Amino acid sequence: MEDINNQKLISIASVWEMAINLSKGKLTLSLPLENYITQKLHLEYFELLPIQLNHLAIISTLPFHHQDSFDRLLIAQATVENLPILSIDVAFDAYKINRIWNE
Repeated sequence: MEDINNQKLISIASVWEMAINLSKGKLTLSLPLENYITQKLHLEYFELLPIQLNHLAIISTLPFHHQDSFDRLLIAQATVENLPILSIDVAFDAYKINRIWNE
């Protein structure tokens, strides 16, 4: 994350999940969601990863090692785009993706 040479993407699926968690009171941000994400995009050089049809098509072929719909979409995006995922969730390891987590 700290290496400026790395491309940093945030999936629209993650932003969508954040919006749901905000509305449920499970997430608190110092700024409104749109402002928070816009700040991350500009100040920390993140790019938004849109949800594409080919991402959605992969979901129907994934085994159900993971039940969370948003995480399954992230796994599909990582698969199609050949991207690593930064996550603490070890359930991601059951898929043919590269999960990165350094504690």
